[in-house]
Amino acid sequence: MAGLTLVACVLVGGVSFLLHRKAPVPAASAASALPAASSTAASEAATNGLFGKNEAASSAVSSEPAAPDNALGLTAEEASAMLADPLMVLVNHANKMPDNYTFDTKECGSSTSVNKTLQTVACDAFLAMQKAAAADGVTVWMQSGYRSVSYQTKLYERKTQYYRDKGYDEATAKEKAAAIVNPPGYSEHNCGLAADLNSPEHTGLDEGFENTAAFRWLCEHAAEYGFILRYPQGAEDATEITYEPWHWRYVGPENAAKINASGLCFEDYIAALQSIAA
Repeated sequence: MAGLTLVACVLVGGVSFLLHRKAPVPAASAASALPAASSTAASEAATNGLFGKNEAASSAVSSEPAAPDNALGLTAEEASAMLADPLMVLVNHANKMPDNYTFDTKECGSSTSVNKTLQTVACDAFLAMQKAAAADGVTVWMQSGYRSVSYQTKLYERKTQYYRDKGYDEATAKEKAAAIVNPPGYSEHNCGLAADLNSPEHTGLDEGFENTAAFRWLCEHAAEYGFILRYPQGAEDATEITYEPWHWRYVGPENAAKINASGLCFEDYIAALQSIAA
């Protein structure tokens, strides 16, 4: 996810069905190379700008159009265009994937695994990224990618039944299940843009992945191919997901560069765009 490549990084080994809620996490090994993830009020950042308003400059007469007065440096039109980009769809515990959100998928790995496909554009980007990493002597694998809503439904129902069998009432069983497996339509994997990555160095989906050459390479280069670290360290209050160095999200190279340059996690960046576009 060079130069403007990162926010913080994350992904790894087996299919990640767990929705990890807020928990303390250790400092990432690549933290010194990454901008700290921000979970401050995005609307405040969008309104006040990165360094605050310069009253003297604002009063000066200039023939040049005034630069956008917000931390992202975007006009309302530019912010609106980013929000309308299908690659920027926000899917999380509070935002369901739109019912009319459609796309084609493409296999990105073994044809024996239903979880190794992505949206076509994301798959092509992943394969190019994987090839570039290999040229640098680094192996990056995809452990899990697109999950259909029907498949997510099965996972959610299976976990709900587990809690029913333990004697919980229906509402509590569903609540407990949702804390572990996102309900259908609320998982980023359902939109075909999320990938759980790992490598031969570390095949588990846990924080151990941050200690690998693959993770360090992704932190430096993933944004060049349109991927961002989706759940960075320090952004748990905004994402409500613990640090996941294995979970990467495709947003496109231009969007990835802007998001990483902002220092904001995806939720806060979307909130900032909405404030600017309003």
